[in-house]
This record gives sequence, structure tokens and C-alpha cells, in this order.
Amino acid sequence: MNCVSRLSTTVNIIVGSHVWVDDPNKAWIDGQVIKITGQEAEIETPDLKKVVSKLLNVYPKDTEAPAGGVDHMTKLSYLHEPGVLQNLRIRYELNEIYNYTGNILIAINPFQKLTHLYDGHMKEEYKGASFRELSPHVFAVANAFYRAMIKEGKSNSILVSGESGTGKTKTTTMLMQYLAYLGGRNSESY
Repeated sequence: MNCVSRLSTTVNIIVGSHVWVDDPNKAWIDGQVIKITGQEAEIETPDLKKVVSKLLNVYPKDTEAPAGGVDHMTKLSYLHEPGVLQNLRIRYELNEIYNYTGNILIAINPFQKLTHLYDGHMKEEYKGASFRELSPHVFAVANAFYRAMIKEGKSNSILVSGESGTGKTKTTTMLMQYLAYLGGRNSESY
């Protein structure tokens, strides 16, 4: 038996395990363990290439993950880098650019206009909804902020962070427009 311990979690990697292994060109590739020798695993990738890696650099793959990914990272069976990146990639390909991890909203710049995400229908849908009641969205964060500040009288803040070109300005614009929309509407129906 070959057990790999990571942050007090023991993972059993055996021949036949579906895994992620680091790749210099693609960051992570998936495959199946076909041989284990000492502390190294030989992995066969879907394109039938063989990769040898130290067991410490091999991560289990969730073969039962939903085809469309999950909207909240805590729903992942394995919360590790390749699992998180795979989930974000899957959802990005479906134009699902928002994901939660705890109380944090992860937004991926779609590099295209997704106007349906910000139209009046979406504004009304998120208005008054509890945090996480609906799919992850920048409006859900703004709504929680508005509720805490206006309805509950609590101090609150929103941090928009990311690298250059990731959409911080656009996200901040959407937040401000939605907060103005909430503040300009009849807040009693909130």
C-alpha cells in the first residue's frame, strides 16, 4: 500500500488510481497509475503517454465529479490545485465565470461580453436573495454587502483583487452599478 500524506490527509494511491500529475506544458494532466515502484508512480495519460512521477507529486482525481463542475469549491472531493484548476476550466468553458470558495467569489475574465449575466432580469433575480441561494455571481456579493450595510447596520467591505488584465475594473463597475440599482429601488421590498 502506498499512502501519501498531505496536510494531515492520507491518500491511498494504488495501481489503477485515477490521478493528476504535474506537466511542464499544461500545468496538470490526468491519467491512471499503471505501476508503482518505491516512491514513484508510472502514469498512463489519455493520449497513451507514460509519465513517471514521485508519489508526493501525484494527486487523486475525482472520477465522479459532475461534468459541468461545481459552483462551490467546497463541493470538490479533493481540494487541491489540479482539482480546483480543472473545475475552474470546466466552468469557464461553459461561460460560468463565477465560483465560490467559502465566502470568496472567484471570477475568471471571460475575455468576451456576457451581457446576459448583468441584465435587468439578473439584477431582479439576485435582489433580496440570500448569499449562496443562487449561483455564484458578483450581484450575490453586492447583495450580501448591501444587506449587511443597510439592513443590518454592520460595517462591511468588498475586496476586488487580481493580476493585471483579469477584469478588476469591470467587476468593480458591476458592483457599483448593482449597489446603485439596489439603493435607487424601493428598499422596503428588499
